[in-house]
This record gives sequence, C-alpha cells and structure tokens, in this order.
Amino acid sequence: MPPMKIAFTASRAPDAQEACAALTSRYRSVSQAEADVIVALGGDGQMLDTLRDNFERPVKVFGMNRGTVGFLMNEYSPDDLVARIEAAQQVILHPLRMEAEKADGTVTQALAINEVSLLRETAQAAKIRITIDGVVRLEELVCDGVLVATPAGSTAYNLSAHGPIIPLGAGVLALTPISAFRPRRWRGALLPHEAKIQFDVLNPGKRPISATADSTEVRDVVRVRVREDRSIPLTLLYDPQHNLEERVLKEQFAP
Repeated sequence: MPPMKIAFTASRAPDAQEACAALTSRYRSVSQAEADVIVALGGDGQMLDTLRDNFERPVKVFGMNRGTVGFLMNEYSPDDLVARIEAAQQVILHPLRMEAEKADGTVTQALAINEVSLLRETAQAAKIRITIDGVVRLEELVCDGVLVATPAGSTAYNLSAHGPIIPLGAGVLALTPISAFRPRRWRGALLPHEAKIQFDVLNPGKRPISATADSTEVRDVVRVRVREDRSIPLTLLYDPQHNLEERVLKEQFAP
C-alpha cells in the first residue's frame, strides 16, 4: 500500500499556526491538490473553510482543535497522527444548495454545510411565504428570519434559535424560525432531507431580506430555494471515542 498523502491547513490563530509548523516538520506533507487526507487545524470555522475549498474533489478531512469551539474537531495531539487517521471513523455529510434570486432576476448559488438563513436587513420585520415541494405550507411568517439546518449544523445557529438537535443519520432537515411574531406558536418543522424548500419574500421593497449560506451572503433577495445536494459527499474523519454522532447525541442532554 502506498504511503498516505497528508496535507495540513491551519487558521490564522497562533496555536493553529504553531501546530501546523510542528506537524509539517514531523510528518511528510503534500499540497491539498495531491492529498488523500487534509488535516485541518483550528476551530469549526477552519473545518468549514477546508470543506468548502474541496467541494469538487473526494478528499477526507481530519480536524484537530486549535481554536475556540471545535465541535467538529478531534482533540489535538501531535503523536501517532497516521495511526489515528487510519483508525478513524468516517462521517459523510451533504451540503445544502442555496439559490438566491434578486429582483432583477440575478440568481446566486452557494453551498452550506451548517445552514441557510434568511434575515431582515432593517428594523421592519420580515414577511416570508414558505413552500415545501410545491405546496404552500405557511402563507405568511412574520419574523426576524428563518433558517434551514443540516443535522451537522443543527447544533450551531439552529440551536441558538431554539431549533431541534438532529442525529446525523435521521435523514431530516430543521426548518426553524428566528424570533417569530406570527404565527406566534409556530416553532418550525422537521423536513425529509429530499425536501425542496422555497422562501418568497413578501414586500421586499419595504422589508428587505438577506440570505446567507454559511458565510456567503446575498442581500435584497426576493426568492430563495434550498435543497440538499446529495451529489456532493463530504467525508470527515473522527477518532472512534470522539465521533461526531456521539457528540450530537450528547448535545441533546447538555445542561
């Protein structure tokens, strides 16, 4: 078997840069384009950036936490890295594809690993119509915004908006309102992962809304379509004792 080709990438944080320098000097490294596995050093933001940079190629990513939150990362250790990668468990994620349309007909596409969110741009509350698979399910949602989250992203912004935490294998997406005013008792929905979701902005001239796929923002949208893109598999590697499924499950019982 040929030796594993590993590339290293790191956030700008000093701890991440120091770790990257130490690992690069200790283990033979290649460019990301040549790598079988990319070791991402930093926090969750670095993991997401690494995945985004490699949407077009079937690379595996092993993250180690040298950042703040590190929910998507393994614990950092410079020792036995190759053995850890060989023993790691795989988690395959699929991103959301956002198509954000502006009044002039311009459509921007972007991919999101965590969530696609719509947010009001001014003091005026947003008014949004929600259609699922061609059927209008909510004629008017008055709110600060609304989001669609993947299972991996359900513990991020979705959780802060009081959305449900979703086990990775559940095959559903979270549709979660952000500070909903009407309908006052609507708390969101769980949708099958193949659902096609459309948001229509009501009165966009008076109530402008932006749409964001993770870190890609489009302002002044009039319509946003969201679906899971199953054609793009993202492979994350985790130490068996700290796998992502267990972390997501633990979050459901966190104080």
